Amino acid sequence: MKIIFAGTPEFAVPTLQMILNSGHEVCAVYTQPDRPSGRGRKMKMSPVKALALSAQVPVFQPESLKLPEALAGIVDLEADLMVVVAYGLLLPQSILDAPRLGCINVHASLLPRWRGAAPIQRAIISGDVETGVTIMEMVLKLDAGAMLHKEPYTIDPDESASELHDRLAALGAEGLKKVLPLLERGVAIGIEQNENEVTYAEKLQKGEALLDWNKSAVMLARQVLGLNSWPVAQTLYQGEVLRVWRARVCESPATGIPGSVQVCKGRVLEVVTGQGVLRLLEVQLPGGKRMPSEAFLNAHDVTGVTFG
Repeated sequence: MKIIFAGTPEFAVPTLQMILNSGHEVCAVYTQPDRPSGRGRKMKMSPVKALALSAQVPVFQPESLKLPEALAGIVDLEADLMVVVAYGLLLPQSILDAPRLGCINVHASLLPRWRGAAPIQRAIISGDVETGVTIMEMVLKLDAGAMLHKEPYTIDPDESASELHDRLAALGAEGLKKVLPLLERGVAIGIEQNENEVTYAEKLQKGEALLDWNKSAVMLARQVLGLNSWPVAQTLYQGEVLRVWRARVCESPATGIPGSVQVCKGRVLEVVTGQGVLRLLEVQLPGGKRMPSEAFLNAHDVTGVTFG
């Protein structure tokens, strides 16, 4: 098949690589325009663009697909299919209708649960045991198209959002690899989503990073893992922001008020919560590197400290 690929971040790279290796023709790649990045604000291309250029695939970077010239460009490609993975631009109906077989999307949840911008993080924060990837037909309504295939995945209790991101990125490529032959033969079957089971994964906000020690240890552990690697959970330590990259609920009995530190045997950093105790496993001070809590305790006396 002749395929247009639309995607931008690292999550989309395994799927594009799979298509490039599949024998199908990637006639064009659409990705977001280069953006300034880092302290120097230098222009940086997307991971998808980097892969496309290395594979000598034509790259297009429109600011919007709603312009007539954008539609004309896609129509002129005469593609059989458009595959969209975390592209970041809305596709108008005219674009959805342009390829012979329409447009399909690789989405990082088991739809209809977690439509929207942050399905990976919301699954962890909400304590989901299972997630996965859904390959679906694209319609105008957000993530609401008929489902062509699902790849389930069991979330490890200690799995961070960044780790889950990488696993689902690979799983998305595997799922699409199964769907492409079905589409090519015209035997793919779409299953409509149950609207009564829909949940939405709202975009992450920086304000979600602050840990409220009055919450339970279970909820705080999910928050820490779900916000790794952005915006990263944080608390106040002696007037400074202490970022918490990893944490785990522990069985130690609470011996103080929420936020108070208790250091137990083995030089582990434990904090009392509204219900239970949270063990901080990896932390980071401003200007410093991420470090195990043991290394933090070797350099800082937290006796009598209460995190804010």
